[in-house]
Amino acid sequence: MPYLERHDEVFVLYLGSEGQRDSENRFNPQWVSEVADLLDEVAASTGPAALVTTATGKYYSTGADLSWGMDNLDRVNSFIDGLQELYARVLSLPMQTIAAIQGHTFGAAAFWVMTHDYRIMRRDRGYLCFPGVNIGAAYSPGTVDMVGARLPSKAFHEALTTGRRYGGAQAIDLGLVDEIAEQDDLLDRAIERASSLSGTRGDSLGQIKATMYARVLDGLRVPVSGVESQEWSARN
Repeated sequence: MPYLERHDEVFVLYLGSEGQRDSENRFNPQWVSEVADLLDEVAASTGPAALVTTATGKYYSTGADLSWGMDNLDRVNSFIDGLQELYARVLSLPMQTIAAIQGHTFGAAAFWVMTHDYRIMRRDRGYLCFPGVNIGAAYSPGTVDMVGARLPSKAFHEALTTGRRYGGAQAIDLGLVDEIAEQDDLLDRAIERASSLSGTRGDSLGQIKATMYARVLDGLRVPVSGVESQEWSARN
C-alpha cells in the first residue's frame, strides 16, 4: 500500500508498500482510496509544505491494474471517474508537487506524473510511455486536455500518437520531464526542489492553479460515459 514519509517541510508519497522493491504499483480502487487518504493527511498539515511522489525498485508504476479491471468490468467506469478526480486533485493541489520518476512509468501512471508541477526522471534506466495507440485504446477528453496543458505541442502530439517509450535523455529532450538525474541523486534532488518552494503553499497557489487549469479540471470531473467494458484490457 502507498505510504508517506516526511522530510522537514516535504512530504514524500511512495506509490507502493514499504520494502516491496519491484512492485508494479498498479492503480485500482483501493490504491486510489489509499492515496486520497494520504493526500488528506498532507492537506491537514499546517505551514510551508510540498509533495514529492516516488517509488522504489524497477517501477514507478505500470498504470491501471488490468487484472482488477477484467474481474470487475461493471466497476471500470466508476474507477476511471475516481482516478480522474485524483488527477484533478493533484493538478490543483495548493502546494508544489514533484514526481521523482525512478522507474518504468506507463499508461495511467504517465498521466499521473503529468499532474505534477515538476518531473525529475532517472537518467539511465526506466521508460515513460502513453501506450494507447499501440494497444487500441483511446483516452478521455479530460486526460488528453491535461497532458496538452502540461507539455509543449510537439511532445504532446508525439507522445500520445506514437506510443513511444522514452528513456530519461529522450524525455528531457522532448520536454516530457524537466530534469534528469542519477539514481542516487534523484530523490534528494526532488526533495531539495520541493523544499525550496515549500513556502508557496497556500490558498493563493491553489487559486492560481485552479484558474490556470480551469477547463482541464472541469473536463477531468466529467464522468466517463460510453466506455465499453470489454475494451478495458486495451486501456491504460
